[in-house]
Amino acid sequence: MQDQIPPLPSLPPIPATAPAQSPSRLALALDLIRWNRPAGWLLLLWPTLSALWIAADGFPGWHLLVVFVAGTILMRSAGCCINDVADKGIDQHVERTAQRPVTRGAVSVREALLLGAVLALAAFGLVLTTSAPAILLSFAALAVTLIYPYAKRVLSVPQAVLGVAFSFGIPMAFAAAQGGTEWSLAAIQAAVPQHAWWLLLANLFWVLAYDTEYAMVDREDDLRIGIKTSAITLGRFDVAAVMLCYAVHLVAWALLGRALGLGGVFLLGVAAAAAQALWHFTLIRSRQRVGCFKAFRLNHWLGFAVFAGVAADLALR
Repeated sequence: MQDQIPPLPSLPPIPATAPAQSPSRLALALDLIRWNRPAGWLLLLWPTLSALWIAADGFPGWHLLVVFVAGTILMRSAGCCINDVADKGIDQHVERTAQRPVTRGAVSVREALLLGAVLALAAFGLVLTTSAPAILLSFAALAVTLIYPYAKRVLSVPQAVLGVAFSFGIPMAFAAAQGGTEWSLAAIQAAVPQHAWWLLLANLFWVLAYDTEYAMVDREDDLRIGIKTSAITLGRFDVAAVMLCYAVHLVAWALLGRALGLGGVFLLGVAAAAAQALWHFTLIRSRQRVGCFKAFRLNHWLGFAVFAGVAADLALR
């Protein structure tokens, strides 16, 4: 048995800094959903759009494009609300998160949950315009979204759960593009081919890479309060593990893309993503907070490079 770390109440919270002027309710809501930090929803968006383009064999049409772009933004925003409520007692002890609206008491738990519910319902409304298999999969996606904030209390690598949550747009994209009217597991199997699940698994390694970088930013705080993260579990092998996850992700997507008929232009996109991964190594190898956070914050460009390769390759056929 590992030594038990003192419970959270024994740790003094980081003092909140009072703003010079009280923000409006709209400003607080936008802060809660990280509106000024789009990197979060972009990390979800690019693999989802890559899958959507592959499933549709090219441009999927404006309807599905709007559904998945808007739906991604809405669900990521809802996830922020849920996460901040679940982590309220933790965030007050972490330097980076101590000023979040729920943590500092500017937004109540009830208000945050209500906003999250409204955003999730709006996203569900968009899914209702697609197909029965996609609608069924959306319930599984919601379940994973609700589970993740509590995974760090149980799992040594909670980023694995986040990886599933952040990759679930891939099978949903296939389900929406392929269509179907039957409300059954067989309908999901018919609409979501096996390679869609392999793409999800490959994307999970990308999430493990960038969220471990994110966890490296808060490692000292997380050790102090007893939170479990991949950065803590991996210890001195964290940087090597991040680079290995990048490699698995990109090699798997390259092999799957080639198997699905994508060609040289797609591989150029993967190569551009690999170049970014190598640059990220230079940012995280010293394990400094600034470098690790920069690598995380700019990771969406890696996903964009892969998507650009997919979209361009299909467009040039």
